Amino acid sequence: MIRRRTLLAAAPAVLATPALAQSWPAGPIRGICPFAPGSATDIVARLFADAMRPTLGHPVVIENRAGAGGMLGAEAVARAAPDGMTVLFGTNSTNAAANALFRRVPFDMERAFTPISTLASVPLIAAVRADSPYRTLADLLTAARARPEAITYAQASSSQRVAAEMLASMAGAKLLMVPYRSSPLAVQDLIAGRVDLFVADQAVILPQVQAGTLRALGVTTKERSAQLPDVPTIAEAASLPQYELFAWFVLAAPAGTPALPIARLNAAVRAAMEQPELRERLASGLGMAVRPSTPEEAATFVAAETVKWTNAIRAAGIEPE
Repeated sequence: MIRRRTLLAAAPAVLATPALAQSWPAGPIRGICPFAPGSATDIVARLFADAMRPTLGHPVVIENRAGAGGMLGAEAVARAAPDGMTVLFGTNSTNAAANALFRRVPFDMERAFTPISTLASVPLIAAVRADSPYRTLADLLTAARARPEAITYAQASSSQRVAAEMLASMAGAKLLMVPYRSSPLAVQDLIAGRVDLFVADQAVILPQVQAGTLRALGVTTKERSAQLPDVPTIAEAASLPQYELFAWFVLAAPAGTPALPIARLNAAVRAAMEQPELRERLASGLGMAVRPSTPEEAATFVAAETVKWTNAIRAAGIEPE
């Protein structure tokens, strides 16, 4: 009788689990993009938000909270209720490099978030305006060595700064940084000739290269880009065999978010990645590769990338701001 009563008492709890799974989420999910509209992170966030809706049954509403190198948006998620209803479309800037780039990070970068899944990765492209006197990356670096800080570069995110400063440091040159609030604004000034160089996500540079307004000088990854097969890697173009860097995107929730929302969000990401339209847009239009993962794999990846980006920042001689 005792065993029967125990089983009967447990039955409602067991039966409630599927019901709970069906009830979450109960409404729209707030997706924070820590960079401006039109940035690579914004593009990725909106593509995944649309593709996740069928699985979740509710929209993921993107909110751009740009500023402080992504810290404003990331902080908003770090301080949000850990219920899975607010998520961060984070990057290597917000989730791996922040501690090495800023003296004061307003949250614990390594403990404030629960990774849900990695989303995509993308190379960065070093580009100049189409009529720039620098025909090759070697030309630009030669000029930069001859005239320290006379060559300017645009910077709208931490990864862009690290990529440019790492290049300059390894090449024995000095570039002058010009900060921008967003990548689209930096591209506009690059085209107008107000700045000499921009090393940015391929998603930002590729459309302008294809339109003929920018010239790509090098790709930051070890392999050439499938979308720009004639553009050498920076390792090739600058004779820097150790140079390698790529940007990535991750979906994360506030630390302490229960397992159920994490699992549902991960399932929605995986389902999104199976959609041919999303994969085609990321690959052909933006030069990105999808990176499906479990939450555990995402956590391991972010931890390893934190070490890599920290070492790269220190090696480039970048002082925390």
